[in-house]
Amino acid sequence: MSDTTRYTAIGRRKEAKVRIQLMPGKGDIVVNHRALDQYFIRETDRIIIRQPLEVTNTAGKYDVAANIQGGGLAGQAGAIRLGIARALMTADPELKEVLRKNGFLTRDPRMKERKKYGQKGARKRFQWTKR
Repeated sequence: MSDTTRYTAIGRRKEAKVRIQLMPGKGDIVVNHRALDQYFIRETDRIIIRQPLEVTNTAGKYDVAANIQGGGLAGQAGAIRLGIARALMTADPELKEVLRKNGFLTRDPRMKERKKYGQKGARKRFQWTKR
């Protein structure tokens, strides 16, 4: 494995889309040219992002560069987790079983439900008045 080796992957969740570049390094995670701790304020989002690296014991072996667009912070964290898991799988195919068992290779299909006509929102109706 040379220093110029880069493993790329794409992750999606809700409206968030991310391009991940996984490179051999010392464990730095950069999101949109900012450190992980600066971009994600909530600790839960940072924990979600680090899960695939910790489960596979590769936390200090790879640097991660994420370029993300769209969605909110929770959706972006989920997209980065999927992207990191996919990139780890391309880097080392033996990790596929561990990642699959922990559910990191499954894309979360839940999306926002569309608003329907004649209603206030996706499910909420307009208020009914008797008189």
